[in-house]
Amino acid sequence: MSISRINESRPFGLRDKLGYLFGDFGNDFTFILSSSFLLKFYTDVMGIAPWIVGLVITFARFVDGFTDVTMGRIADRSRVTEVGKFKPWIRRMAAPVAIASFLIYQSAFAGAAMWFKITWLVVTYILWGSIFYTSINIPYGSMASSISPEPGDRQSLSTFRTMGSTLAGVIVGAGIPLFAYDKVGENTVLNGPRFTLIAGIFSILSIICYLLCYTLTTERVVSDTAPREQPSVGRMLGDAIKNRALISIIVGSIVMLLAQLTMQSMSNYIYPNYYGNVRAQSVSTLAMMGGMMIAAAVAKPLAKRFGKAEISAASNLLAAAVCILLFAIRPENVWIYVLVNLVSWLGLGIFAMVSWALITDVIDDAELRNGRREDGSIYALYSFARKLGQAASAGLTGALLSAIGYSDKTAFDEGVLRGVYDISTLVPALGFGALALILWFWYPLHKRKVEENVRLLELKHKSR
Repeated sequence: MSISRINESRPFGLRDKLGYLFGDFGNDFTFILSSSFLLKFYTDVMGIAPWIVGLVITFARFVDGFTDVTMGRIADRSRVTEVGKFKPWIRRMAAPVAIASFLIYQSAFAGAAMWFKITWLVVTYILWGSIFYTSINIPYGSMASSISPEPGDRQSLSTFRTMGSTLAGVIVGAGIPLFAYDKVGENTVLNGPRFTLIAGIFSILSIICYLLCYTLTTERVVSDTAPREQPSVGRMLGDAIKNRALISIIVGSIVMLLAQLTMQSMSNYIYPNYYGNVRAQSVSTLAMMGGMMIAAAVAKPLAKRFGKAEISAASNLLAAAVCILLFAIRPENVWIYVLVNLVSWLGLGIFAMVSWALITDVIDDAELRNGRREDGSIYALYSFARKLGQAASAGLTGALLSAIGYSDKTAFDEGVLRGVYDISTLVPALGFGALALILWFWYPLHKRKVEENVRLLELKHKSR
């Protein structure tokens, strides 16, 4: 049985929150670049069909099914060092993940044979996402429950993590449209060499952020479980299948990312192609940050009063309603589209602020159910679910773009543009609505249950 003890070397505070913020800042310099612009880069610059790019991303996510679980087991079995169990992985993998990300976006190969370009995408994308990103993201996510045992502190970490992601999203989402596009006649097109340079800059920034995360955070909840005491992978998966909280949050994460990443990815088509205005895309990203800041201010008090799952369900219903409204009114003015879409990001932002605290609630619940703490393994399953959401989004988006006839040659045809708008609004609406239903009717860790689990865990730890 695992034994958790509390390291009181330094009280939890702002330093930990900022350090954890920088961790996701570093993650998302490469993750958001991939989730938002990989499909656009390989369709418009490299000339690969959307469905092929989507298929490659989907295949890579299924590879993650093995690498994520393996990395979770490695993280749980890692030796506890003087800085903790999970932090060493952040320093160890910072450079490899950044370099692999940069290699994906090599526009110099745009004129190469198609088989070479597809092979290059497969190799570099799997190297980045399935190996190096997995090796840093799972220890980073698992570390949240080791930084502090207090639910309020973990909610703060979730909020700061989301703010780190939001800041990176603003830099990536608002900066790239301003610098990476050229006007060719009446059309707005992506400049390949400039995009490659931007990808290199983001890789350098990600390394800096990872090192700040390593320096500023402190692991306090230390597991004394010996490696030989860890249960088998089969037993872990058996426990997971019977864990309603874990399975429901896994399914919820898949549909959430299906909606969110489709919105992000399709913004690279609806603004430059449908509206012909990349400046509006940058403004939209800045407005998204404004919505996230409002969400950050209200999420913690709302979660404390009503519960994390409860406010998450409500916020996703709001996001779904806004997407349906946009589909119905189809504004000709791009700024009306931006303004209405801001409300959707506010609804999504409230859920984003508490989403990482939800998984720590699942970890606590599993400890009470199974008698052992498996932060890395549970987080690995959750991470794999998120990657399935990425795969579903990329695969579906690529397939739908191909279905409406999108290619680098038809990107501005009238019928294709109507299809771009439909995808940008209807797919997110379905995803957000489904997530709201999952959180309200399936996910069991609502406010009263979470409070009871916290009380039981305090009694358990005090008895040791």
